[in-house]
Amino acid sequence: MIDVHQHLWPEAFVDRLRARREPPYLDGWTLHTTCEAPYDVDPAAHELGKRVALEQDSGTTLAAVSLSSPLGVEELGDAELLAAWHDGAAEFPKPFRAWASVDLLEPDVAGLESLLNKGFLGLQLPAHVLASPVGWEAQAELLRVAERANRPILVHPGTARPTEAPGWWAPVVDYTAQLQAAWWAWHAFGGRRSYPDLRLCFVAAAGLAPVHHERLAARGGRLGTIDPNLYVDTSSYGPQGIDAVARVLGIDQVVHGTDRPYADTVELRQGDAATAVIRHDNPHRLLFGSGTSTPERGVQ
Repeated sequence: MIDVHQHLWPEAFVDRLRARREPPYLDGWTLHTTCEAPYDVDPAAHELGKRVALEQDSGTTLAAVSLSSPLGVEELGDAELLAAWHDGAAEFPKPFRAWASVDLLEPDVAGLESLLNKGFLGLQLPAHVLASPVGWEAQAELLRVAERANRPILVHPGTARPTEAPGWWAPVVDYTAQLQAAWWAWHAFGGRRSYPDLRLCFVAAAGLAPVHHERLAARGGRLGTIDPNLYVDTSSYGPQGIDAVARVLGIDQVVHGTDRPYADTVELRQGDAATAVIRHDNPHRLLFGSGTSTPERGVQ
C-alpha cells in the first residue's frame, strides 16, 4: 500500500517551531498559527518509532510525508525552518519518503533541483497561491523543474483566512475552497498545454471540485477528456465522496492518501480490485510515472 499524503515533523523542525516567537510557533505542544485557533498537537503523532510501527501494521510500503502547508512556512522567509524540515525528512527511515517545499518569497530553483536529485518525491505547493490562472503562471519555473525531473506536484491546502468560527471551519470551508479554486484555475490556465508531461495530485479529492463538472457545462465551460496525469487523493473523504469523484474522473485517477495523523484510512467500498488500484497502482503511477519500478532514495 502506498499513501501519498501524510505529515510527520522531524525533531529539529519541532525545535525550530518552539524557538519562534511569532506564528507559526509551538508553546510546548500547543501550535499557534496566524489564522486558526491554538491546537494541541498529540506528541505521539510525531514520534518516529510509533509512526513506523503504525505503517508496518497497516502494510504501508511507502508513506509520502509533507510539510504542513496551513502553517504558512513557504511564505515566511524562515530558511532555518525549511532546512529543518528537509534535513530531518531526508533522514526518515522506510517506509517514509518526503515531498519537497520551497520558499515562495524567493524560490531557490537550484535548491529544489538538488532536493529532487537526492530523492524527494516531488514538490508540494499550497493551494491558496494557485487559486487563479495567474497564480499557476507565477509558479512556472518551479513547475518546469518538476516536469523536467519527472516528479509530481502535490497541491495541498495552505493558510486559512482569520475567523472566529468553530475549529472545523478551516478544514471544511477554507481548505476545500482553496482546492476547488486551484483545480479550476489549473484548467482555466490551460496547464496541460504548458506542461504536457507534468503529473499533479490534488489532496482531499480537490475539495470535490470534479463533481461540479455539470455546473461547469451549464455555465459554458467544458471539462474535456480525462487527463491521465491529473490525480486526486482520498484524504478526509469516504465512500460517497470518492464514488462521486471516480464517476467523473474514472477510478484510475484516484490515489490513496490519508492525511495521517489528522485522519486515517477509510474503507471506500469500491470492491477489492478497485481498492488495490487506488492503494497501489495509481499512487505508484503518480509518484514514479508509468512502467517504472520504485526507485530508492537518491537513485534516479
